[in-house]
Amino acid sequence: MTSSEVRVEIARRVAAQLEPGQYVNLGIGIPTLVADVLGDDSGIVFHSENGLLGMRGLREGEVPDPELVDAGKRPVALEPGGAFFDQSLSFAMIRGGYIDVAVLGAFEVSPAGDLASWSLGEGQANGVGGAMDLAAGAKRVWVTMLHRGSTGAAKLVPACRYPVTAHGVVDLIFTELGVFAPAGDTFRVVSLAPGVTREDLGDEIDARLYTFENEESPVR
Repeated sequence: MTSSEVRVEIARRVAAQLEPGQYVNLGIGIPTLVADVLGDDSGIVFHSENGLLGMRGLREGEVPDPELVDAGKRPVALEPGGAFFDQSLSFAMIRGGYIDVAVLGAFEVSPAGDLASWSLGEGQANGVGGAMDLAAGAKRVWVTMLHRGSTGAAKLVPACRYPVTAHGVVDLIFTELGVFAPAGDTFRVVSLAPGVTREDLGDEIDARLYTFENEESPVR
């Protein structure tokens, strides 16, 4: 698969876990693709921190409104009944606990659920944006990311090496290899992607970071 196809598959994996009636914030990057892969009748209300509620991805042939963009500045559309508002009200929703799931990108996640998402250290700060507020205010925090960085280093790590956005907040991690849950000292393998084996998770050292509930890990 191409890089873009891999990202779409990760977004599909997230979409499969969402439930109708949930209010879901989508962060920048892979998270924004979740709105694209769900149909209009999903029953999920998508929120964007820049001030949108009830957004959806553009459909094929649909002319974008340049004034309607998501947190990543991508053109989007609004579902019937959707609304846009100023950023202060948007963050009031986040801080008030009205977001059921925040889907965020990350540089690293630890087995303790620590999230590192805003800086690569040594002055390389991307900007924390609304991640701190979402990590603190959302009922659940899900992370989407590629399993390894450009250097081949794993992003699921024993302890975050980069500056931490929030401690102990991550509930699920979605990568091209599967779905994982922080479990204190290890990552619990919720499911592996089709064709992925235990060996694909890394060498012997990396493999110690993962635990399986049973010998036949579920695949979805």
